[in-house]
Amino acid sequence: MCRHIAYLGRPLAPGELLVAPPYALHRQSWAPRAQQYGTMNVDGFGLGWYADGDEIPARYRRAGPIWADAAFADLARVVRTRALLAAVRSATEGCAAGEHAAAPFSAGRWLFSHNGAVAGWPDKLDALARLLPAAELLDLEARTDSALVWALTLHRLRAGAGLGEALAATVADVTEHTTARLNLLLTDGRSVAATTWGDTLHHRTLPGGGLVVASEPYDDEPGWTAVPEGSLLVAGAETPAGAETTAGADAPNDLDATAAVPAEAGPEGAHPAPAVTVHPLPRRG
Repeated sequence: MCRHIAYLGRPLAPGELLVAPPYALHRQSWAPRAQQYGTMNVDGFGLGWYADGDEIPARYRRAGPIWADAAFADLARVVRTRALLAAVRSATEGCAAGEHAAAPFSAGRWLFSHNGAVAGWPDKLDALARLLPAAELLDLEARTDSALVWALTLHRLRAGAGLGEALAATVADVTEHTTARLNLLLTDGRSVAATTWGDTLHHRTLPGGGLVVASEPYDDEPGWTAVPEGSLLVAGAETPAGAETTAGADAPNDLDATAAVPAEAGPEGAHPAPAVTVHPLPRRG
């Protein structure tokens, strides 16, 4: 099923979020606490991060478990970044193995992760796949349901959709054709968007400014907020999701906010954390 996490805020070493906390992503690879499908996430992992002054993220991905990679421990300790997206993978039956199948997927300034599975893949998504240009299908990083869900999302981003709009429309498209678990996570280094559709998601504002969006809390400290099932979360520099509409004339415009968490200033001199808006995902039909 996978676990994933995104961060926006002050510069920090990825290990502060991914390794050091007692229930960090590193531990979630073998002992997740809230995962609803599967028990381990040892079929690959990845980290994507942004360097100051460069909107194109770097990536480090491997096919094995995160705890077996000594190079990752060094990388997570010495790199500094204001934004990241990381994931550990539990492979879906019938999907390709290898590091190219591990999130985050990327294109240009975007990083993407899919926590879930698509029933009947690939046959059930044949009609959607045929709507994509051939070049985009040939450019899939791996033969997996997640890579195709990413291609559908990326197609909308390239057409000018915002992060939240692209995710909401992709969930609507896929679930119109088949049942699926679609906890999606997307960032461009300035904003984060995520969906809950079949598993857990939480967010938390950090002391001193900064925002974490994660499949599950990495500690038992206060401040974690669960995102309701069937929701879209948007935070950061992007236009608030309440101003967005789902792409496609057949999708209802019902992105009225159900929750809004204002930015917190934190200690003197700290940057405020991005405001978070959470909305019900539009449903077709």
